Amino acid sequence: MTLKEQITEDMKTAMRAKNSERLGTIRLLLAACKQREVDERIVLDDAAVVALVDKLIKQRKDSVAAYLQAQRQDLADKESAEITVLEGYLPQRMGADEIALAVRAIVTELGASGPGDMGKVMGAVKTRLAGKAEMGLVSAAVKAALAG
Repeated sequence: MTLKEQITEDMKTAMRAKNSERLGTIRLLLAACKQREVDERIVLDDAAVVALVDKLIKQRKDSVAAYLQAQRQDLADKESAEITVLEGYLPQRMGADEIALAVRAIVTELGASGPGDMGKVMGAVKTRLAGKAEMGLVSAAVKAALAG
């Protein structure tokens, strides 16, 4: 079963259980998938769905920060609940040590040295670690590997 099929099944389960919060989040995810498929005239594979889930989580985290700054705890809680639902569709994430190890291997493989090669290294790292690691941690690991 593909990830998209799993999401559709989860939507049906949430409907039957009358879980409106979970249902709303899953519908938003499916709508985003459909929008991307229509815009780009493609069928999303699991990797593309994971990338889309990552993007939606990042948007939610930014919203939580903005709501907390505006002292709107109610809205921040709603966004946090959506993050929890969306994180269920991500594969197991790599830890910081695993990320650093993978980044060092890629830097060595590319023969990169110094901050000037950051773009080249990030391009290679993004394709290999997409969906497996949080890109903020990856970026920090690349900077550390190129600095030292």
